[in-house]
Amino acid sequence: MGGAAVTVVVGNPKRGSRTRAAGEMLARELAGHAAGTVVELAEVGPGLLGWGDDAVGAAVRTVQESSLVVFASPTFKATYSGLLKLFLDQIPGGTGLQGVVAVPLMLGAGPAHALAPELTLKPVLAELGATCALPGLYLLDSTFTEDKVLETYAGRWKAVVAALS
Repeated sequence: MGGAAVTVVVGNPKRGSRTRAAGEMLARELAGHAAGTVVELAEVGPGLLGWGDDAVGAAVRTVQESSLVVFASPTFKATYSGLLKLFLDQIPGGTGLQGVVAVPLMLGAGPAHALAPELTLKPVLAELGATCALPGLYLLDSTFTEDKVLETYAGRWKAVVAALS
């Protein structure tokens, strides 16, 4: 992907989370280099509750100007976090993510919610206009650093990301 803009959006309410680590790992594996920007939604949290917040607007623009965005969230109640939902609500529907290759990534404690990225997060990203050609990725938060699921996924889809970006 060369120097294409790569961003990770972290929907975990805790800064510096395993969700962030997984998102950064996935972005690096898919793009061949580290993400240029990591948007920690926990840092702009209160600004997401209304409209017109400067920090939230800047984060939205960063995402819209990226060629690849990993949207990473912990799994809460079988879906992505409310923090990520509030952020996605700030992006215009239909074309707000046009030209962005979006990868839904979710982490959870067990395999029961393995379809959550595909069934809950991916449709929202597609509704916002993102290119969602890759399947969503679900990782166990306790083993993702050693189980090689992330690396296997990235190895399979890296060429597709490069072609789309």
